[in-house]
Amino acid sequence: MTFFVPSHSGPGPDVTSNVMAMTTSAAVPTGSEGAITSGGTVTDRLVEANEHYASAFTDPGMDARPVLHVAVVACMDARLDLHAALGLQLGDCHTIRNAGGVVTDDVIRSLTISQRKLGTRSIVLIHHTGCGLESLTEDFRTELEMEVGQRPAWAVESFRDVDQDVRQSMQRVRTSPFLLHTDDVRGFVFDVRTGLLREVDPA
Repeated sequence: MTFFVPSHSGPGPDVTSNVMAMTTSAAVPTGSEGAITSGGTVTDRLVEANEHYASAFTDPGMDARPVLHVAVVACMDARLDLHAALGLQLGDCHTIRNAGGVVTDDVIRSLTISQRKLGTRSIVLIHHTGCGLESLTEDFRTELEMEVGQRPAWAVESFRDVDQDVRQSMQRVRTSPFLLHTDDVRGFVFDVRTGLLREVDPA
């Protein structure tokens, strides 16, 4: 199933459009005004890009509360351009990302603040095909312990069945005592080859 976000009255195009364009650093212009020069570290490139961005920046005058009252939890995978894929504009949503897009205690922390202090109501959970966590196990923690002499307190949260992990994430959200709004929680798998979302049945 493809997910469409409802439109709003704010600036920008109607966000019901199903935009799936993906952007990468390869799309950055070179050799002209506004280009990122070669050389230096990656961070140097980012700082230079910010200077170009800031030179044309105008304060949009937005409130910190997301216009669409929605929080999106997704994987940190570099192939996911969430705003483009969901037709979202600046200021529309809260975006919470981590390895795998899994619902950890820290994600619950962010969602709790998002709902209780910044007015969000809906939660969208997005995993994706070809996730790196599918190739890991909890043995990764043991490997780290052997290397650095300390076992990580956090779980790897690896998985083999992406749909089942989305269901687990939905269940963690719905059963959290800290969240006020758990009636509109939906989970999806993003296909990195087609750009489409497929909704996961919570049952």
